[in-house]
Amino acid sequence: MLRQKDVLVACTDMSNRSALVHMLEGMSVNVFSCSTMNQISEVLSKQKIALVFCDESLSDGSFRDLLRAKQPWMGRPRIVVIFRVGEWAEYLEALQLGVFEVLSTPVHSTDVELAVIRAIRDEDQGRLHRMSARGLRWG
Repeated sequence: MLRQKDVLVACTDMSNRSALVHMLEGMSVNVFSCSTMNQISEVLSKQKIALVFCDESLSDGSFRDLLRAKQPWMGRPRIVVIFRVGEWAEYLEALQLGVFEVLSTPVHSTDVELAVIRAIRDEDQGRLHRMSARGLRWG
């Protein structure tokens, strides 16, 4: 049985946050939501979040701050940045900085679903890789 993943949505605009939460509720994930970097840090200190959907900027920081944070979080979540005005240079910069995926508004449910599927697959592959590196085998 697959274990449900925890996903965090961090958007300043309430309608965008609600729409994204609604899209995620149809998937097999637990959804948390917030609107500031301080709230993100608080959630990440208490929950093992697999994936964060984050606006490019929040009232007290940006996705760059999230990438630079040296918090003792339970694992490193994959970060999907949501740009309001997506320029190619910003997209490339975000990927070079280490984000998992970049989306632009309006966000489409298929893009959200694909990001969740890719994040789960990526996490599972990383776990299998760590197990094989330790010499553990299935069955």
